[in-house]
Amino acid sequence: MNTLIAAIAFAADKHRNQRRKDAEASPYINHPIALANVLANESGIEDERVLVTAILHDTIEDTETTEQELVSSFGQEVANIVLEVTDDKSLPKSERKRLQMEHAAHISSRAQLVKLADKICNLRDIAKSPPANWSLERKQEYFDWAKSVVDGLRGVHPGLEALFDAAYGARPVE
Repeated sequence: MNTLIAAIAFAADKHRNQRRKDAEASPYINHPIALANVLANESGIEDERVLVTAILHDTIEDTETTEQELVSSFGQEVANIVLEVTDDKSLPKSERKRLQMEHAAHISSRAQLVKLADKICNLRDIAKSPPANWSLERKQEYFDWAKSVVDGLRGVHPGLEALFDAAYGARPVE
């Protein structure tokens, strides 16, 4: 538990000035906490490395965090899992999205669990409190793209897949 609390404190500091894209501009840290909650409390996952990675999953991608910082604080294994779910922000968005679909089936099972929880939380957020400027079409496109990513993750955890399917079922329609 100490490592998980340390990861929450680390991520809260790294994401301290970031906000989600929803109309309320909710604190970004709510997102990684939601992933850990889905994994631990909705899916019964107790693997500390998975839960810690869920909390840290966006630190390299969306903050100035380095791989070495993660290695020093949480070990090489956690850093490696974070790297597996990290998009290369130097690539165009369309390429990053394509690579997520292509690589989903080939990342480690721990990374797949985190990726699946991330997609569940993103769909739930878009359905409940979408980004303020997103059209219905953009929301639907995101849902379809997320499903394409998750299709590559099928078989890793039936309970998480059922949660994803339920979130996908809440797909925005006119």
